[in-house]
Amino acid sequence: MNPRKSLLLAAGVLIGLSLGLTHGVLADKTAPAGEAVPWQDARLLAQVLERVEREYVEPVDDHQLMQAAIRGMVSSLDPYSAYLDGDEYDDIKISTSGEYSGVGIEVSMEDGEVVVVAPLDGSPAAEAGIRSGDVIATIDGVPVNTTTLADTIGRMRGKEGTSVKVGILREGSTEPKIFTLKRSRVELHSVTSDLAAPGYGYVRIAEFSETTGEDLLTALHALRTRSGAPLKGLVLDLRNNPGGVLEAAVAVADAFLDSGVIVSARGRTAESRFEMSATPGDELNGAPIVVLVNGGSASAAEIVAGALKDHHRATLMGRTTFGKGSVQTVMPLDHGRALKLTTSLYYTPSGVSINHRGIAPDIETERDPKPPPAPPGAPLIERDPEVRRAIQELKIPTVIRRDGVSALLRR
Repeated sequence: MNPRKSLLLAAGVLIGLSLGLTHGVLADKTAPAGEAVPWQDARLLAQVLERVEREYVEPVDDHQLMQAAIRGMVSSLDPYSAYLDGDEYDDIKISTSGEYSGVGIEVSMEDGEVVVVAPLDGSPAAEAGIRSGDVIATIDGVPVNTTTLADTIGRMRGKEGTSVKVGILREGSTEPKIFTLKRSRVELHSVTSDLAAPGYGYVRIAEFSETTGEDLLTALHALRTRSGAPLKGLVLDLRNNPGGVLEAAVAVADAFLDSGVIVSARGRTAESRFEMSATPGDELNGAPIVVLVNGGSASAAEIVAGALKDHHRATLMGRTTFGKGSVQTVMPLDHGRALKLTTSLYYTPSGVSINHRGIAPDIETERDPKPPPAPPGAPLIERDPEVRRAIQELKIPTVIRRDGVSALLRR
């Protein structure tokens, strides 16, 4: 079959599908006068595909055209719905599962160079001596692609037990030093913690993966052990947390709530309508919490912030959150592809949708606080003014009214 015939056949399938869908829609209601019906749009698509295939200045691949048409259709729905090819689907599975097979290097693109942010603890990269600030120049002898990080990351990943040669440029060197790394199972830990002040814990959640709930409990246990006593208060840092797995956000909120709704969602299908509630037990036994948020706190991070705020379990400090109040469902498709589709809007326990509005903090701070100069290795409370402000907030007395009676509690 020649390319033109195959293209028209694909368009014909779309037309047939649209006609079938149109019949179902029209059985329920009549389209308003003058409104284009789907089969006319499908015919227009076929015309455009034919013209592009026949007259575009360079030959084009029919498969790529159809993939682009699908991608454009889905992306036009909203900023968060997307058609995922095999690599993109794999990336989502990795980010949500919390583990992958590779060398364990976090990288960023800086001034046209692929720079090592940090090797993950216990990873092949860390054990080989790769350091923060190293520049990745080659992978298996081939220069890295400095226009996209995805290519570099993908080439370093691979089957567990296989080897990859990473060429590293270090300050003062002109030729890359070659590190031969054996790929292994790497766990991504989204939770870090510290004892910010005597008796006061600090927990940072960078994103929400399938392991975040368990990682949080482990971090709280470690903080209690270091403190030698129950924590007097906690700073929960959700700044620049883009979200992640819904169930992980629910698990984090549940860790600090004894009861009540955490989040509810409403959509068109039965699966997209749900309500999730807290189970008995508060890991801090009522000790106060300050949640740090900003304009980069989105989605699952906003679910946690909204639940703790609505239940008066935490004080929110920082700036208004991003305002992503929708839920995406990843639906596997044929040939290793997937569809990420917005299926619900979620609501905080008070029944408010924060979509496009965000959550306002209880205590607003300046947009870009400049930390005072601090020596290397200085405590977190000296390096981060917002953490210092949060600890001060946790320590001040607060008045709680119950049945008209004021009780003074010192934190």
